[in-house]
Amino acid sequence: VQLVESGGGSVQAGGSLRLSCVVSGSTYRPYCMGWFRQAPGKEREGVAVEEGDGTTTYADSVKGRFTISKDNTANILYLQMNNLKPEDTAMYYCASERCAAVTGLDLQGWQGYWGQGTQVTVS
Repeated sequence: VQLVESGGGSVQAGGSLRLSCVVSGSTYRPYCMGWFRQAPGKEREGVAVEEGDGTTTYADSVKGRFTISKDNTANILYLQMNNLKPEDTAMYYCASERCAAVTGLDLQGWQGYWGQGTQVTVS
């Protein structure tokens, strides 16, 4: 299984970006997918997750600004990020895990597959 993120870049505060994560190869069924981020000198944190039944969970810091969605036919996970703030600057990663193993944004459950990350810089 491979997860490949794209769509990162540099934007000014208030701008928007859409991240994509293409999943190839077989994966768990049912599976959950999520977006996580890690800023320099900080621990990795959960941003948004989408469970196999469509339920979504967001970190408080991004609620109302970020939207996670999934194209099941194309096996692509998206993260639409609006009204970006400098504190959103981080490397963003997508991950895939068996839904039975995860508890929302808690990183401990996400031991499955990870992408290489895409950098988002907001100035």
